[in-house]
Amino acid sequence: MKTPDLHINQLLKRCQKNDSSAQMEIYKLYYKAMYNSAFRILRDEFEAEDLMQEAFLTAFTKLNSFKGEVTFGAWLKRIVINKSLTQLKKNNRYQEVKLEVIPNQPEENDNLNYDNLNIKHVLSAIQKLKDNYRVILTLNLIEGYDNEEIMQILNYSNENVRTTISRAKKKLKEVLSKDINRINVV
Repeated sequence: MKTPDLHINQLLKRCQKNDSSAQMEIYKLYYKAMYNSAFRILRDEFEAEDLMQEAFLTAFTKLNSFKGEVTFGAWLKRIVINKSLTQLKKNNRYQEVKLEVIPNQPEENDNLNYDNLNIKHVLSAIQKLKDNYRVILTLNLIEGYDNEEIMQILNYSNENVRTTISRAKKKLKEVLSKDINRINVV
């Protein structure tokens, strides 16, 4: 077992005994990453902050259900993402779009020069997408969930996930193309 994992496990045991200093240490280790995950989905600083606090409270009260099958950070992130999606739905800002199944089409070759593109451009472009595209690309490209996990999280069919990811990537490419053209003109 790795030393950081051992340290986290010791902290978690102390957290189960309601040791507030251990809870604060866990919070300090994970709050930034959890806030970023919530913010990317909700796009509201205050809502993301509130939700993150709520997720930590949930994690600490349900710590006995943590089986250690995944890392604590992955377990906590799943709580944050689920709560973020629930909040997004409550806000009526997230509307599931029923998609028709379209046949796979060969990818078009683009002649874009991505040399002037950096991670900030990509993240900014993702934020410009409509909510369902933004959420699914955030889960897939940023949070690293595969299609199967996204199916479970969003309660979508496999084809709906694949189609939405494909369309979202295509739309992202369009947004990036416009941005690149603007950069190259300047």
